[in-house]
Amino acid sequence: MLLPFAALFIAYALGSEARLADNPQDKLLPAPSKIAETAGRLITTADRRSGEILFWKDTFASLQRLGLGVAIAAVTGLITGLAIGLFPYVRAAASGFVSVLSMVPPLAVLPILFIVFGLGEVSKLALVVIGITPFLIRDLSQRVLDIPSELFVKAQTLGASSTVIALRVALPLVMPRLIQSVRLSLGPAWLFLIASEAIAADGGLGYRIFLVRRYLAMDVILTYVIWITLLAFLFDFALRRLSQRLFPWAGEDSL
Repeated sequence: MLLPFAALFIAYALGSEARLADNPQDKLLPAPSKIAETAGRLITTADRRSGEILFWKDTFASLQRLGLGVAIAAVTGLITGLAIGLFPYVRAAASGFVSVLSMVPPLAVLPILFIVFGLGEVSKLALVVIGITPFLIRDLSQRVLDIPSELFVKAQTLGASSTVIALRVALPLVMPRLIQSVRLSLGPAWLFLIASEAIAADGGLGYRIFLVRRYLAMDVILTYVIWITLLAFLFDFALRRLSQRLFPWAGEDSL
């Protein structure tokens, strides 16, 4: 597992060394030691104006937006996916709309979101929600359709209502898939968040990256990129462990 990371690091170190040998002032590929030095400074040094450590302030702002956006999308996707999968009349009315909606490039509607919701937090959350919710709905509704119909027939024979079938039969079987779908959506969610912060924000990881690019501060940019990657990996790891702990019966499909 570590071999590809080691190969990537060695390739970068060799490329950086070659460029710095030709031009010691080159900023495009800073040395790994320079990146480590910058990272240490960013996570410990407070800003002179605000007195805050901007690295942690940006991290908190981005995580708050990402967590809220993903949570709204997950709840919406779960409820709508169950409804489409369980009820034929809902499926007939909404499945085509969701399919078309999933084809809309989320970044293309970003200017519309800024016009409608302004440049505040709502537009950034809306982009994350719009970006990943259609995928969650389609994936979860298909999961519900894949549940053997015999389970629903048995529940109906025992007198279960539609609500009971949804909560006691379909929901437990769909929950492992929800966690897996959220894991698959984290990458696009980060992309939409960074894009919205890059255009209109006064804080956040995406905002900082696009702010320092004006100065070609590659050491800062790479520090933030590595940090975002680490955060994404930790989220994915936590969700995988959560699925294993809560739904061990789901097997390898939930990993």
